[in-house]
Amino acid sequence: MSVIGIFGPTGVGKTGVAVALAELLRERGEGPVAINCDALQVYEGLEILTGTATAEEQARLEHRLLGVVPVTADFSIGDYMPLAHREIDAALEADRRPIVVGGTGLYLRAAVADLSLEKVPPEAEESELWSPETRHPTTIFGLDMDRAQLYERINARTEAIIAAGAAEEARRAEALGPGRTARKALGFDELLSGDIEAMKKRSRNYARRQLTWMRKIPNLEFLDRTGLGDEEVAAAILNRLAP
Repeated sequence: MSVIGIFGPTGVGKTGVAVALAELLRERGEGPVAINCDALQVYEGLEILTGTATAEEQARLEHRLLGVVPVTADFSIGDYMPLAHREIDAALEADRRPIVVGGTGLYLRAAVADLSLEKVPPEAEESELWSPETRHPTTIFGLDMDRAQLYERINARTEAIIAAGAAEEARRAEALGPGRTARKALGFDELLSGDIEAMKKRSRNYARRQLTWMRKIPNLEFLDRTGLGDEEVAAAILNRLAP
């Protein structure tokens, strides 16, 4: 059984596609499980700000490595990689389909391959760290969409998480003394200062960097989801999977 990776820019709808894909996989008798590869969704207490799968979405698809690190702690790719490997190996041993989903390119790479950490500087974001070798047979799907529509989704998502209480979440984390990595969550500082337009701009800029990552991933299965619902994208992924 192969590993499925779902990658793409913030706001493109990765979680929704993963949930829809899981339902299709269950229809053919599989037991899917999602493995988070977002560097900020590992933190407890930043669920709204980081767009972590909701309770309803997690009821439809079990997610692992979400909210497992205190917001006060530092957490690195060296901490993440063995956890991700363990979750993927355990899923495969239990004959379950791992769906590695998230928007941190280096974490995705570390989840599906053995990354030599001696060559990774602390702030590494180099797409050249990618290579075709993976620990298990893996197909990575890269989601993209019309740029104007993506930016509209990012802006709307920003407004939605603010309405859901992201600013309060950031203030609670700030009061606890967040770790260095947690402070990097998109919008954390902007929410504290009340600069919402800066938060939207930062999110759009981050999406562009994620797309740069995506173009460097070897053997990527590209999917343009412009005008397509989650179920349609999930069906396209299923059709492209090797039997």
